[in-house]
Amino acid sequence: MNDWRRIVIDYVYILSGSAIVALAFNLFLLPNQIAPGGVSGISTIVTNLTGIEPAYIQWSLNIPLFIAGLLLLGGLSYGMKTLVGTLFLPFVVFLTRNWDVGFTDPLLGAIFGGIGVGAGLGLAFRARASTGGTDLAAQILQKYTGLTSGFAVALIDGLVVISSAIVFGLELALYALISLFVTGKTIDLVQMGLGYAKIAYIISQHEEKVTQSILRDIDRGVTKLSAQGGYTSEERPVLMCVVNQYEVTKLKEVVRLADPNAFVIVSNATEVLGEGFKKQM
Repeated sequence: MNDWRRIVIDYVYILSGSAIVALAFNLFLLPNQIAPGGVSGISTIVTNLTGIEPAYIQWSLNIPLFIAGLLLLGGLSYGMKTLVGTLFLPFVVFLTRNWDVGFTDPLLGAIFGGIGVGAGLGLAFRARASTGGTDLAAQILQKYTGLTSGFAVALIDGLVVISSAIVFGLELALYALISLFVTGKTIDLVQMGLGYAKIAYIISQHEEKVTQSILRDIDRGVTKLSAQGGYTSEERPVLMCVVNQYEVTKLKEVVRLADPNAFVIVSNATEVLGEGFKKQM
């Protein structure tokens, strides 16, 4: 892909991702007083206590954190795209501050808010950027304390959820945890897809016959992996083949006809890039 097309796609991802996060915040999280971590969660708490617009709070936190990242993390390592997300997300929050979906069920708010935030963040991550906020705080904490990135993020989000329990009550804090969980799963879904591909490992005494059958009847590539039998210590190749979900039944039938005694293991392949599957971005 040409560099300029890659840049355009990245900015489309970061802008659309930031907009989706902002809408999920205004439509589902803020009206239900759900604060699932991050700068958006902090703004929910502070808005409830002070009445200040959430967008103003997010700008007042995001911009200093970005500057601190420049000074403490060593330059623009996280890029101009993160700055765009840092500024654009609160802008959309401000523009849509009066939007209302007309319900205040905290469970629905937690689930759909989590889906929206996860979808938006997943798009931003696909652009190799972020929406700023506590992601930068976690990087700073990681650098100067030696904590892992995951633990630093969990620590900051945990403090926000604990604060929400103090301000809004334990029940809404538990809904915030549900939203955090949904967000994480949705990020994985956006980044890695639905996992429709399957990977098969085939152990056969007639590997050449099985290989030719797969190549001929399914038109999928086969890779031979070197392996050794644990009981016999004999060298024995393992055939590896990646197929779409709808091709699994045909693959098993082809292998059965080529070698009824073949040992077949089929498992999910989370993401497959390359010829015959998803193109690399």
